[in-house]
Amino acid sequence: QLQASGGGLVQAGGSLRLSCAASGRTFSSYVTGWFRQAKGKEREFVSAISWSGGTTYTYYADSVKGRFTISRDNAKNTVYLQMNSLKPEDTAVYYCASTAVLSRIPSAYANWGQGTLVTVSS
Repeated sequence: QLQASGGGLVQAGGSLRLSCAASGRTFSSYVTGWFRQAKGKEREFVSAISWSGGTTYTYYADSVKGRFTISRDNAKNTVYLQMNSLKPEDTAVYYCASTAVLSRIPSAYANWGQGTLVTVSS
């Protein structure tokens, strides 16, 4: 079970931090990704985090690189997406999901949270 939270309304240039909490499993065994879906558009990859050999790897879509940061808290079994310098085009429902092997394709992720709405006003 994945639970996404932290969405809301923010002005352009502002920040939000999304959380993805897992129950029944630990994130360390999986790749966790953030996706977003704007109204009338397809779901798109935003960021992902994975772990191997004690090293954390992070991945970002070009559109958010340098503005968004993905991280994890093992003790809380939670993955975060810190979003800074938000733009109106970041407005979307944001979903977290997990999979066994890194992918930027939504269909590769079997487990999804319910989504949290981020609205960025201009």
